[in-house]
Amino acid sequence: MVVRRIALILTVAVIAPVALWAAVTVKMATQAPVNSSWHKALLDLGAEWEAKTAGRVKLTIYAGGTQGSEDATIRMMRPGVDQLQSNLLMLPGLSTIDEGFNVFGIPFFFQSDAEGQYVLEKLTPMLEKRLDAKGYKLLAWGSAGWVQLFSKKPLSTLADIKAAKLYTSQGNDRMVQWYKTNGFNPVALNAGDIPAQLKLTTGMIDTAPSPPYPALLLQIFRDAKYMLDVRLTPLYGALILTNEAWNKIEANDRPIVMAAAKNAEKRLLGDAPKLDAESIATMKTRGLTVTVLDPKTAASFRAEADAFVKSMRGQMVPADVYDAAVRERDAFRKTQK
Repeated sequence: MVVRRIALILTVAVIAPVALWAAVTVKMATQAPVNSSWHKALLDLGAEWEAKTAGRVKLTIYAGGTQGSEDATIRMMRPGVDQLQSNLLMLPGLSTIDEGFNVFGIPFFFQSDAEGQYVLEKLTPMLEKRLDAKGYKLLAWGSAGWVQLFSKKPLSTLADIKAAKLYTSQGNDRMVQWYKTNGFNPVALNAGDIPAQLKLTTGMIDTAPSPPYPALLLQIFRDAKYMLDVRLTPLYGALILTNEAWNKIEANDRPIVMAAAKNAEKRLLGDAPKLDAESIATMKTRGLTVTVLDPKTAASFRAEADAFVKSMRGQMVPADVYDAAVRERDAFRKTQK
């Protein structure tokens, strides 16, 4: 009897670790259209996870917003729900988790991709901690490109933009109120409603901020035939994973998962400038009219915008995050001089 008990204990001791580190299938949602550059990067990420962990970590991707809006998919990641474990979120979704991410939505805050990515890298430890406190792990950053203004009629001044029926992300009531306070006419909608509303003669919106690549993929430019080339801000996103799912991944596999995510990050960030340029060129051949401001008008435009953008500090963006971003951005600019 004693021998049998010892044998049973030894058997459990051997089998238990295997059971503890069972294969993990990560279910990921994204608004990225199927077969888009971002979707392909995620498919390659999943293939790398599976190959390099010998099948212990697998990835199932639900692209094209098939699981609902970003807000809906975030709710599906909550403890106790666990229908999804991962998400490639853009700024609106990230800011619903933590307002610190709003720092990357400040208009005219950055002047170049290099500057934006420098600040992104410097603020990553701070934002990782804020995410971790909410139950998520930051795996990788990405960029959809620079936000431009696509409209149904030409825009050339800040007054024109304020008069427009401007698309704003649904669910961020404070951002909507901020726009109204500063004289804009925001209309909060789900991103998926943009193309349909622009097609209508009396649609709820007539202007939509968007990077060129999504505007091409979603055919926004077909109805919003004018683009004001103002480069409002780079539209950053982030690939996140629930802490619960991360803890289920075998310890030896975690560095592999992170390394593959960083490989994906290089593509998700690095492809943006090329996609911007190619998309604008393509849309121009299909009827898009691009308005480029002359240097004097552009400088005046930015000066007007800067006056109300500063009001975001402490309201839309936590003061410590805002100040850290300004500090790092200004430090980068000094190195360029």
